[in-house]
Amino acid sequence: MTIAIVGAGLGGLALARVLHVHGIEAVVYERESSRDARGQGGMLDIHADTGQRALREAGLIDRFSAIARGEGQDMRLLEPDGTLLLQEDTPDDAPFERPEVDRTDLRDLLLDSLPGHTVRWGHAFESAGDGVSRFANGRSATYDLLVGADGANSRVRALLTDARPAHLGHNLVELRIPDIDRTHPALAAMVGRGTYWVLGDGKSLAAQRNGDGTVRVGLSFYDTAEDWFTTSGMPLDDPAAARKWLIGRLDGWDARFTSLIEACDDVVVPRSVTALPVGLTWPSAPDVTLLGDAAHLMPAVGEGANMALLDGALLGLALARRPDDFPSAVKEYEREMFDRTGAAARMSERVHELLTAPDASRKMLAFFQRD
Repeated sequence: MTIAIVGAGLGGLALARVLHVHGIEAVVYERESSRDARGQGGMLDIHADTGQRALREAGLIDRFSAIARGEGQDMRLLEPDGTLLLQEDTPDDAPFERPEVDRTDLRDLLLDSLPGHTVRWGHAFESAGDGVSRFANGRSATYDLLVGADGANSRVRALLTDARPAHLGHNLVELRIPDIDRTHPALAAMVGRGTYWVLGDGKSLAAQRNGDGTVRVGLSFYDTAEDWFTTSGMPLDDPAAARKWLIGRLDGWDARFTSLIEACDDVVVPRSVTALPVGLTWPSAPDVTLLGDAAHLMPAVGEGANMALLDGALLGLALARRPDDFPSAVKEYEREMFDRTGAAARMSERVHELLTAPDASRKMLAFFQRD
């Protein structure tokens, strides 16, 4: 039985690894030309009951613990006027409840745990049917089970549902400060070891330390249209002017926060934030299924990567239990996945709504202290 996985992201690689642990080989088809073809993004907090559970099933929890950053769990929450509402500093002996890890390092961990021939680079999926998948490079391959792990803009998804991601009225600008400890030590001390979060006025600023000494800065603007980057007048082709423009959008905010933007380099990345309908399901098919963002794209509040990892692990376990009955294994996986990720998507939606409030920092403080 041939298992074809489209997408070498965290979920697809977790599936391939769990299958490998159980003696079942799969092929992963990835559109990128190599593992280093592009940057993989910033930090991820990997939760004990989801992402870490998946890595345990994959036999990789010890290797994960060696690259994870417990101190990355530190958090500071502030209001736009500079009022500090919450500071959490992680003790050295604290349990790994939600340690941070560089997405690139985690992906490399999964890639290195697989046989070298598992991932077929340079294979951009185009279509599939009658047990044959076709790729943009002109090649094709047969499959008994096709797994769409191809992210937010999944092309495999269309084989199961007409659902498409919708804009959430949220636009994000990503910036960065490389080597912050050397270049801006005062800002490095201000941000700390983990996440520095400022919320309010329909906007948010998040600064997060990466393992390589870079601090990634994200500026979110809520209640904005999908074409906001075009209509707002932001000069995307001039990084210095873009930084000045962004600072102008934070009128009345404490000068410490705008100094973070001033310190950023010339990498300015605009992103529109989208999500699939909460609670999305589809009639089970015997030869196709989805995992990760392809199945349940949700607002980025810490659940997406964890759900993708666990999707991959649990699908792998279901297939290992029923190696001669993939359709039943897929049904078993999808029933559990729909319930679990539906709950995660509803929670993510609630948190996203909190972020849009004028007093978002106070509402988020109450959310953190709800227990």
